[in-house]
Amino acid sequence: MLSSIRLLFVSRNFPPLKGGMERLNHRIFLVMQSAFRMAFCGPRGSSGFIANPEHLTELPVSSLVAFLLSCQVSSLRLALRFTPDIIYSGSGLTAPAVWFSALVTKAKTVCYLHGLDIVVDHPIYQFFFLRAIKQFDQIIVNSKHTAALAMAAGIRQDAIAIVHPGVELPDLRWSSECRRRFRHHISAGERSILLIAGRLTERKGVADFVRYGLPEVRRVFPDTLLVVVGEEARSALKHRKGVTEGILCAAEESGCEDIVFLGAVDDAMLSDAYFAADVMVFPVLDLPGDVEGFGMVALEAAAHGLPTVAFAVGGVPDAVEHGRSGYLAKSGDYFQFSQYVIELLHSRHRAGTIPCAASCIEFAQGFAWPLFNQRFLAVLQSLDSVRKVVR
Repeated sequence: MLSSIRLLFVSRNFPPLKGGMERLNHRIFLVMQSAFRMAFCGPRGSSGFIANPEHLTELPVSSLVAFLLSCQVSSLRLALRFTPDIIYSGSGLTAPAVWFSALVTKAKTVCYLHGLDIVVDHPIYQFFFLRAIKQFDQIIVNSKHTAALAMAAGIRQDAIAIVHPGVELPDLRWSSECRRRFRHHISAGERSILLIAGRLTERKGVADFVRYGLPEVRRVFPDTLLVVVGEEARSALKHRKGVTEGILCAAEESGCEDIVFLGAVDDAMLSDAYFAADVMVFPVLDLPGDVEGFGMVALEAAAHGLPTVAFAVGGVPDAVEHGRSGYLAKSGDYFQFSQYVIELLHSRHRAGTIPCAASCIEFAQGFAWPLFNQRFLAVLQSLDSVRKVVR
């Protein structure tokens, strides 16, 4: 235990807001709380997700500008009261507030960066936020791709550490029952199921897959059912309205209207969906100013023995190992993408089960949360201020 070390955690990306970054930061907070004395500054409602930090400040999130201004003031006040050894920023968005608070209190700074934190195409962000990020003592990134983006943006290579997000390993003993339950819930019978999971944004490429990839799959496997789990990311900074409508239009144009939209579901139903599906599809687009930093859903799918077919863009190749936990197609090559899906469905039908399930699970085990915890704490413990306290 490193209970004498004080850490101030600052982030907008935290529950009750929803998304992969929010869930990851929640996990990171719990890891830190097991090792450090903690203070927290984050979104209103976050107190329901954390237990007994020494100091807690909640901020409004309905307006991004209001959050940033209040975060700048509140994090400084909290830092002056708590006198932390380390101040952590959960994303690039809170980097200026963390940097200034650390400058005043002489604390070390750590930021966990996703790809979007670096490539946001806004002049104010690039000038102020990225400039603050470059001053941090330690930058933790979620993939090799994000590390390359960070170095290209001028962040020191010796300040960057790659710590991939972790994954929960499910109890595989109940996989058959979970599969049966989910298929009954959506009345799928024994039809082939392609699964898409996660918040619906333009970057996820669902509409384009329905338009250009799904018709070829359905030509070979006419009974294929596409199941979409997730809702539009209305609280995301890059959200654009009409994503669901775009998917429906693509379905009508391509004649592939047999799609099940389940919206947001709880973790138990999502786990059932992973067990019930035959292939996870992750047709992420390579968009300027909007990058997929990792690909958490592909890793979750692998933990359930479900292979993923994805485009090799952004940090996705860190989350999908070609030939082991799925297949990676060249960006925008929908014919190759659909052929990989068809190959996996053929294998599934011939074997009566998913032949590569064991290799998927083995791949995911290398990202288990206990390993993430060890890797993350090892990076924090490498900071000079932490080493001095430990000694």
